[in-house]
Amino acid sequence: MNLTKEEQKILLENARESIMAKLEEREPKYQNTDSKSLNEKCGAFVTLYINKNLRGCIGRISATEPLIKNIHLMSLSSAFGDPRFPPLTKEEASQCRIEISVLSPLKLCKDPRTVEVGTHGLYLIHKGRSGVLLPQVPIEQGWDLNEYLNYICVKAGLPPNSYNAPSAELYTFTALIFGEEK
Repeated sequence: MNLTKEEQKILLENARESIMAKLEEREPKYQNTDSKSLNEKCGAFVTLYINKNLRGCIGRISATEPLIKNIHLMSLSSAFGDPRFPPLTKEEASQCRIEISVLSPLKLCKDPRTVEVGTHGLYLIHKGRSGVLLPQVPIEQGWDLNEYLNYICVKAGLPPNSYNAPSAELYTFTALIFGEEK
């Protein structure tokens, strides 16, 4: 999906407003938009960083809600519902940088060697388990293709190389990634 700089700005401002309104126990004041793109249904993740350290990341691979609503919901989930972290505090919110990843539709990957590190995100389903890694993760971690493919297995709670199992389903996707400037 292509979004204009203005649409990206609206999503970032609305994400921050969702978090701040919850922290300040008030109703959010969102920017209204009639943008066709922001009302399309697509998957998205909201990632929070403090000093380049992950502070929360929650998203949906696909969505039943318009993008603008999905960002609102994922912002709240990232700030207050990521089980890896305690709920975000007011003090942390001022230091927090928001990054949004708007996802393309999933594409079944028949040959894992065609995965492009830094371009493709991964979604693995196998033995009732699943895991997701956004395209920016292997770059941030300095992983090569082999490490990336094995880590998606670990993320899903599976042994390395599980992506090669005949019953494993490996999907790729791309993402439009943008964030607040800090």
